[in-house]
Amino acid sequence: MADIKKVAYVFPGQGAQTVGMGKDLYDSFDSVKTLFKQADDAVGFPLSKIFFEGPEEELRKTSNAQPALVAVSIACLRAAQEVGGKNLPQSSFMAGHSLGEYTALAAANVLDFSTTVFLAKERGRLMYEAGLKKPGSMMAIIGLDETILAEICRDTNTVIANINSPGQLVISGATENIAIAGKWPKAKVRHARCRYSQRCFPLPLMQPAMDGMTQILAKVTFKDPIVPIIANVTAQPLTSGNQIREELLKQLCSSVQWQRSVEFMVGQGVGKFIEIGPGKVLAGLIKRISRESEMVNIGDANAVKGLAGS
Repeated sequence: MADIKKVAYVFPGQGAQTVGMGKDLYDSFDSVKTLFKQADDAVGFPLSKIFFEGPEEELRKTSNAQPALVAVSIACLRAAQEVGGKNLPQSSFMAGHSLGEYTALAAANVLDFSTTVFLAKERGRLMYEAGLKKPGSMMAIIGLDETILAEICRDTNTVIANINSPGQLVISGATENIAIAGKWPKAKVRHARCRYSQRCFPLPLMQPAMDGMTQILAKVTFKDPIVPIIANVTAQPLTSGNQIREELLKQLCSSVQWQRSVEFMVGQGVGKFIEIGPGKVLAGLIKRISRESEMVNIGDANAVKGLAGS
């Protein structure tokens, strides 16, 4: 008999948000209406109106985008669980890209939904405020080896922020240092390309956000997850609430080890990844990391309804 492949649920990070997301779920499921009302109450303003109607500039604000993505991603999961039944396979692992790690906490019953949405809002607020104090930039580097990029970062006082997939890395730092670093890759590798990111949360400048989250998270109780969550910082499983509290603080100032997280899960027998939430960014990254892995996206009402007949 063929081996049964394990399944992992993965959740997108900031940048996946779009105006109008979640509206079809709201119109289709009473349970989602309840969730979005809870999200509005958790943040203290009509968050759902912002991600339903925009404007885009308002949704793009970190303190809105981060809780909005958590709310819509969890709505996708809850609706899928409601409709899918046995057609939605149980997960052996969960993981989220940066902000998506918060969504994984709600999905794994570490935190309740309202607390998770509130923490995402506070995380976004603190990151924005830290960015105002010390402006910086991020840049995607395409086609450059990690070892070579680490050398460039040492020479330009920048850091590798995201290790997303083979050949796709992101660096961060002070704006002037990023500009210098951007001139290096072509000298190192002829076909390397640089692309500035619109979302600028440089790791070396996020210490004030980490200090603020330390105070907030000290008041929060974390349960042990129902399935292991793969940590952004270490690419290793988190199995206790105490580990998770420490992880959420470290991730603000540490590289997102997404490639290694996926490689760990594949090494543990995961052959199917279900991306739950808006967009298909993680699907693209995972396919570059593990071509043999099966990908499923559940990001809107049509995808959820499709589970009923699968």
